[in-house]
Amino acid sequence: MRNLKSLDLNLLKTFDALLDERNVTRAAERLSLTQPAVSSMLTRLRESFDDPLFVRARYGIVPTERALALAKPVKRVMAQIDALLQPEEFVPADCEMTFTLAATDYALSVIIVPFFSLLRQLAPGIHLSVQRAEDSTIQARLERGEIDLALLTPETTPPDLHIRHLYDERYVCTLRKGHPALDKGKISLDTFCQYDHALVSLSGENFAGVTDTALQALGKKRNVVLSVNSFLVLPPVLQTTDLIAVVPERLVRDGPGLAVMPPPLDIPGFTKVAAWHERSHLSAAHQWLRQQLADVCREQ
Repeated sequence: MRNLKSLDLNLLKTFDALLDERNVTRAAERLSLTQPAVSSMLTRLRESFDDPLFVRARYGIVPTERALALAKPVKRVMAQIDALLQPEEFVPADCEMTFTLAATDYALSVIIVPFFSLLRQLAPGIHLSVQRAEDSTIQARLERGEIDLALLTPETTPPDLHIRHLYDERYVCTLRKGHPALDKGKISLDTFCQYDHALVSLSGENFAGVTDTALQALGKKRNVVLSVNSFLVLPPVLQTTDLIAVVPERLVRDGPGLAVMPPPLDIPGFTKVAAWHERSHLSAAHQWLRQQLADVCREQ
């Protein structure tokens, strides 16, 4: 940088918006400025950093290597400035804000319901917006501030995000009470494989999953006749048919009309984590909300 005095916070804010939007017009709309004003700021940024920073592309602008190298430090600085502007003391009962969380329907069922119930008691002025978690867009949406927190697994968490372990989940075998496959509350591996199964896949198109991989290692296989893209539809299907399903335990722990037991083979479970961006890391309100979420998961 040639001269630190020539760089003001508005330029950093503009750089951050350009980096997120990759389009001068959209960045101007986000900043409530005119396009010429943003273009003028980009010129000043280029002079300050002695680099083009962004070059024209077919559908907008593309950051240079120098801009990409500056991305994390600038976002860290912006987050620290935002934290400085927050009230010194955070009072949940007086807080009025919207907190946006991305989650799968599984997490929506087992985490969001008790989490929102707690918020209604402790911070009724907080509005909770829950959106679908899509792995391919999570990092960009967190960077742009479109979502504040994502409920993911370590394997699907993008790099450069803060994460917090919430809990470890295991799979259980689920079928209706009175199912003919049950023998004194248990099910054998051979019987498990004889009956038709249902599973959940994100697309609703796959008919094999982690259970089938575990069966294959034993030289066994099952017949999956139903593939759905939502965990929420499984309980009523299992209650009214002779299908069997292997599902996360928390989803069916208190399911009426269902028998729940360990599967007749070892099936690896998964870990659930909360992930957030540097831009909200130091926010007192966000820190409090993340702690409440962790407490809810621990109590479950």
